[in-house]
Amino acid sequence: MQWEPVIGLEIHAQLATKSKIFSGAATAYGAPPNTQACAVDLGLPGVLPVLNQAVVRMAVKFGLAIEAKIAKHSVFARKNYFYPDLPKGYQISQYELPIVADGHVIIELEDGAEKRIEIVRAHLEEDAGKSLHEDFHGMTGIDLNRAGTPLLEIVSGPDLRSTKEAVTYMKKIHTLVRYLGICDGNMQEGSFRCDANISIRPQGQETLGTRTELKNINSFRFVERALQYEIERQTEVLESGGQVLQETRLFDPAKNETRPMRTKEEATDYRYFPDPDLLPLVLEDSFIDEVRETLPELPDAKRKRFVMEYALSAYDASVLTASRELADYYEAVVKTADGEAKLSANWVMGDLSGALNKEGKSIADSPVSPEQLGQLIKRIADETISGKIAKTVFETMYAQGGKADEIIARQGLKQVTDTASIEKLIDEVLAANPQQVTQYQGGKDKLFGFFVGQVMKTSKGKANPQQLNELLKKKLS
Repeated sequence: MQWEPVIGLEIHAQLATKSKIFSGAATAYGAPPNTQACAVDLGLPGVLPVLNQAVVRMAVKFGLAIEAKIAKHSVFARKNYFYPDLPKGYQISQYELPIVADGHVIIELEDGAEKRIEIVRAHLEEDAGKSLHEDFHGMTGIDLNRAGTPLLEIVSGPDLRSTKEAVTYMKKIHTLVRYLGICDGNMQEGSFRCDANISIRPQGQETLGTRTELKNINSFRFVERALQYEIERQTEVLESGGQVLQETRLFDPAKNETRPMRTKEEATDYRYFPDPDLLPLVLEDSFIDEVRETLPELPDAKRKRFVMEYALSAYDASVLTASRELADYYEAVVKTADGEAKLSANWVMGDLSGALNKEGKSIADSPVSPEQLGQLIKRIADETISGKIAKTVFETMYAQGGKADEIIARQGLKQVTDTASIEKLIDEVLAANPQQVTQYQGGKDKLFGFFVGQVMKTSKGKANPQQLNELLKKKLS
């Protein structure tokens, strides 16, 4: 029997505010345990939560970016459950009336086709603390610094049909929240993670199967591996005559398997009710319009513009718009390089990205500024230097800094474009290799590359390659 997976993701994006959703405590990552949790975060008697306006702005910004409905009236509820790192015994979240609903994004599949993924809702909530299981001699430590950190939970419809689609969708949301500046997307620090809901059903069947939920996965690779394992596990259970249990499971990357965590709760188990300490959130049209004015150019629009404006391939445009920082860097290079769009794309995606990846650096940490790289590309375009010499200049620039013109002058790298000088170099090489000249003229055409190499070696790579080829052909004919 052919089985079809049905997948939906609940992505938790930690909003990039300086203070928490209902208190003034700091949200900075890496502070000593339990130094950034105030009385409000701990739910101590007599305290009252106060909603952070910046959190609302960020949620509305996301909703507008996915063409969703922005609720002018939304409500915060208490979601009741016991967990060691949830000191209040309940989480303030949104349930029946979320701030964002009925949006969508478009993902591109491996065959180039596009697919619309519905986003059922995106609601605001507070994060819980963190349980630490290592270095406590068999005990668990609780760090409540994260308690009260603002989250936007983005819930997709059950529209994903493969592990590849799930990862593509997750990357799409990751790119979007970073473009919007509402989440730093740092998965290692837990500021972007997801719960994955998955079931399988016979191919062609409309009825959904029993789903399991995979909790707190913070890597694209782990999402793919966890879902693949769960597809295989559920298939084996059903084909052996068993039943899939509705439960929450954890993914163990070391063992590459999922294991049961607890029986999956339903909404009724959480006993949702409106939080009596928080008034309903009411938004004016003017507030929504004000947020709309702050929207940047979104990734899909930017990618299409790069194809049209810079005559790039769809692939190049996709790579260069993968992050807002990379796209901005590229456009600054093109501007400095007087519009050399394709050559700029090749250098940004090639030599620069290769050097950064080798050191584990992001484009924001590049030791070569876009103005420096743009000047280097100008010198390739106006034939001051060859592409090969440019690589030497770039290596110096990356390691030591400096402007392209200064490095070219200091190291004497300017390209030889004088016809008489190149002809003199060719004559020297031909005179030194009479046997090869005879063989070439006798039909051994492959020796042409040998002569080119010898002239380039003699000129220390400075001879203009195009002129060299043309003059060498004349000399040998």
